[in-house]
Order: sequence, then structure tokens, then C-alpha cells
Amino acid sequence: MEKYEEIERSIITTYRKKIWTKFVKGIKEFEMIADGDKIAVCISGGKDSMLMAKCFQELKKHHKMNFELIFLVMNPGYNEENQQKIIENAKILNLPITVFETDIFNRVVNVEDNPCYLCARMRRGYLYEKAKELGCNKIALGHHFDDVIETTLMGMLYGAQMQTMMPKVCSTSHPGMELIRPLYYVKEENIIRWAKRNGMEFIQCACRFTEHYTACQNQDGRSKREEVKALIKELRKKYENIDINIFRSSQNVNLDTLISYRKGEKTIHFLDEYGKNKIY
Repeated sequence: MEKYEEIERSIITTYRKKIWTKFVKGIKEFEMIADGDKIAVCISGGKDSMLMAKCFQELKKHHKMNFELIFLVMNPGYNEENQQKIIENAKILNLPITVFETDIFNRVVNVEDNPCYLCARMRRGYLYEKAKELGCNKIALGHHFDDVIETTLMGMLYGAQMQTMMPKVCSTSHPGMELIRPLYYVKEENIIRWAKRNGMEFIQCACRFTEHYTACQNQDGRSKREEVKALIKELRKKYENIDINIFRSSQNVNLDTLISYRKGEKTIHFLDEYGKNKIY
């Protein structure tokens, strides 16, 4: 048996409950795939996107669904070592990747104000454009359960807003394109276990800033996401299901108890309707 076959098998056997079932659940519950879809599975080179790509291969193999896949790798300016690591891992995993080049890292390297935000926006824009050029109508990103709850808390603690990372989004800048997040229910700890069990090593963060730039960090040397990740880890020691509760909070919102909320461009304030339905 080839190594990639062992890795594939581990997804639907050893990690059937923790990864495979949750992957399928997210796709079904949020209706991420429809007949006739052509999906660009976007691979950054990290453990999350590589696992997502293998799950998609298994879905295509075992389910009678009419969709196409392109395993898309964008090179925003990786160093040679990271480039080769991605290519080598794709071969090991039997992933027929399509690689295209951009100069994003060079374009944002001297940006002082939120370079990471700008880089992320540009990378997504390039992925949309290349996917559309290849005839795709959707791009799939490897964000997982922990990314969702971290984003929710980051919005509250640092952005003074209540919002979450959505399982799928229609692009406003690329009409006809949609973004999906199939690992929405998969916890990062199980992705790490899957990678270690199969002896796979993936690039951690290919961003050039992590090598010799500190703009992504705050004063104590940790990014805001790392701070929130550490906070959740501490809270989990006292409250085992704290991550589940954070996740479910975005699905259990009582609008009657909010001071105000936004719907598109409109802001609705509780005083707008306050007292109109009084019962005397």
C-alpha cells in the first residue's frame, strides 16, 4: 500500500468520527456543494488545507456527487524551502496541484499599517481570480473550528463587535463566486493528531513577515490570534466545553436583548421598537 493510501485510509477509519464525519456534516448542513460545482480547493501548504484537500478527494471517490475539483496552490513569494515542501507533500499525498505565481509578499513587505490584513485580502482576491479563470464557481479554504471561535472572540475583545466566521460567503467583488469552509466543524487538535500519526510535516506559516518582520505582532511578541488561542486554552482547563459554548453562541442570538445590530447597511436600535407593543 502506498503512503498516500494509508493516509487516506486513516481519514475514514482512525479519524472517521473526529475528522471525516465532521467534514461531511459541515458540507451537508451548510449546503456547501451543489450539482455541477467546480471547486478550487486552495492549498497554502499548511496542515489544514492539505487535510481539506484529502477529504475532498475522499468525498469525490466515495460519494455520488456531481462536482469537479482543482487543487490550487498560489505562491505569493515563498522562500525556496517552503515552495519545495509544498510540492513534496503534494506528491506524498497524491494531490495533483495547479500552481500559479504572484508577487504579493513583495508588494506588502514595506507596508506599515496592517500588512497582514492587506496580504490576506490580496491573497484571497488572487485566488478568486485564478479560480474563476479556471472555470470554478467556488473556492474552498481550510479554516477550522478553532479559527471560528478565535475569530468570534477577537471581534469582541479587539474589534468591539459581535460577529463570526461564516461557513460560506458569496463574494461581492467577484460575482458568481462563493467561498466555502468545509472544515468548519473539525477541531485543530484532531488535524494535528492526523498529521503526526501519518508522519507528515507541513509548513507552519509561509508568510515572509514571520521570518524577519514583526508587524504582525503586538508588544509582547504574540499575535492577537495567538493571545486568544492561549486564552481559550486556559479557560478550557476550568470549563471543558468553553470552545463549544463560544461556537454555539453565534447560533443562539436573542435580538431582543441586544442594544443594536446591523442588517446590511442598516443599523437597528432597540429604541426603534421600544414600547410599541406594550400591553396595558
